[in-house]
Amino acid sequence: MKPADKIRQAIEGVVGKNIDFVVEHPADEGHGDYATNVAMMMEGNPRELAQRLAEKLKKSDVLGEVVDLPRIEVAGPGFINFWLKEEWLVGEMKSILDQKKNYGTNKTGKGKLAIIEYSSPNIAKPFTIGHLRSTVIGDAIANLLEANGWKVFRDNHLGDWGTQFGKQICAIKHWGDIDKIAKSEYPVKELVALYVKFHEEAQKDPTLEDEARVWFKKLEDGDKEARELWQKCIDWSWVEFSKIYDLLKIKHSTEFNQGRGLGESFFEDKMGVVITELEKKKLLGIGKDGAKLVFFEGDKLPPMMIIKKDGASLYATRDLATDKYRLEKYKPGLVVNEVGAEQSLYFRQLYEIERMLGWYKDGQRVHVGHGMFRFKEGKMSTRKGNVIWLEEVLTEAVKRAATLGKGGKNDVSQKVGIGALKWNDLKGDPKRDIVFDWDEVLNMQGNSGPYIQYTYARAKSILGKAKNKKTTLKMVLNEDENNILRALYRYPEVVVETVKNFTPQVVATYLFGLAQRFNSFYNLNKVIGGENEGFRLELVSACSQVLKNGLLLLGIETVEKM
Repeated sequence: MKPADKIRQAIEGVVGKNIDFVVEHPADEGHGDYATNVAMMMEGNPRELAQRLAEKLKKSDVLGEVVDLPRIEVAGPGFINFWLKEEWLVGEMKSILDQKKNYGTNKTGKGKLAIIEYSSPNIAKPFTIGHLRSTVIGDAIANLLEANGWKVFRDNHLGDWGTQFGKQICAIKHWGDIDKIAKSEYPVKELVALYVKFHEEAQKDPTLEDEARVWFKKLEDGDKEARELWQKCIDWSWVEFSKIYDLLKIKHSTEFNQGRGLGESFFEDKMGVVITELEKKKLLGIGKDGAKLVFFEGDKLPPMMIIKKDGASLYATRDLATDKYRLEKYKPGLVVNEVGAEQSLYFRQLYEIERMLGWYKDGQRVHVGHGMFRFKEGKMSTRKGNVIWLEEVLTEAVKRAATLGKGGKNDVSQKVGIGALKWNDLKGDPKRDIVFDWDEVLNMQGNSGPYIQYTYARAKSILGKAKNKKTTLKMVLNEDENNILRALYRYPEVVVETVKNFTPQVVATYLFGLAQRFNSFYNLNKVIGGENEGFRLELVSACSQVLKNGLLLLGIETVEKM
């Protein structure tokens, strides 16, 4: 049983279970490892109640296992503060050494399935720095759910359908060289150049737009040439997508098209049953111009268009078909869409429709929204060719990482450079916008991926030099040792907390704090050859293990030497 649970059990043994109170970490660690407001939830003088409760709790057999009973104290208007036993903290350190990579994992999600949709680039369009956010955040959320016992399917909902393909095919037919594109190291750049040219030429000759619509209609109708060119665009795009995913160490589940993901095109023939179900349940209304929409009770949300006035489907129609397919084939307990925060209203509408249809219950559909990467002068635009290609950023990150060490190996530079990019994205609130700045995006100092990786490498270096393999149980800790132990035991709680609100940044914040404590300890205390060498080596080993476990949850690799 966790310390917080034991504290709650002991309190309920004294006051009963009818009082709503919290047991949490105080904001200031100087006030203990845990605190409760139970006395403030009861009738009477909170301070006096807290004093009486504290005296009773000091005699608790339940608390005696984990809490330093003499150090139960009352603070402020009536908070009761608890300090954990040093013996228990040392025992938890031993648990880290015993469990190794499994430390921090739990089985709270055992028997449950989650589908996480993330990355989802568009075929024949740039894989830009903007796609990094969904890719990295979504991957971290999937890792965290797995650490909490969930079975996770990772889907890549590719944008491989829509009117833009009519424009792309039209551009290829007018100005494209298929052999040149096929032989190019960067075929998507060739496709983007053609797409930009289409929009430039269409401004001069509006009939090109009509021609593009004809080509998309051919694509929808299964025209052989249109389908072949469309498939080539997909295959050419995957040449570049695969390189990027390999660099980022990102994988999607083989259940979805052998890891390529189920794109929008997969659901083209699955929309009819959704329309029929909406009509049977009388959820489709007719708009003023003849379009079919879902209207929400009490106008709590704007109506959502499902079918255009000309009978064409929309993105929402395909998304509903996607979620119905997932529900019927996999029966997930949770489906997460990691998509830009600007789509918040859209997903609220979508989830409400799915609730009205009885497909999913509250809490089973989650939108994790991220802010955008922006230029100082505005948004990126594929039509204008105003984009920052992600592969260029990855290459630059590895190049800059190589300058941190003295002739570091390429694989180390790659891990450090990619780690810097991922950390920069994961260390803060995903919803924040990021103005693109090379120095900030590839920050290698301070609260950065390389700082955490370096701390891990430093710990491994100490362990590599150690000759003393025996352990020493030290029961009188100095302040620096105590600070590390009081951070280490919180790691499993952090893993649980991140899944409650889908917040990978909580792990990043924790790891940065742990790394700071470790470096402070190392700078002020002699490990090898010092007093209690065996104990301190165990402390270093436990710290390195938790740093590694946490980094891997964020999708960041460790390095043994830097």
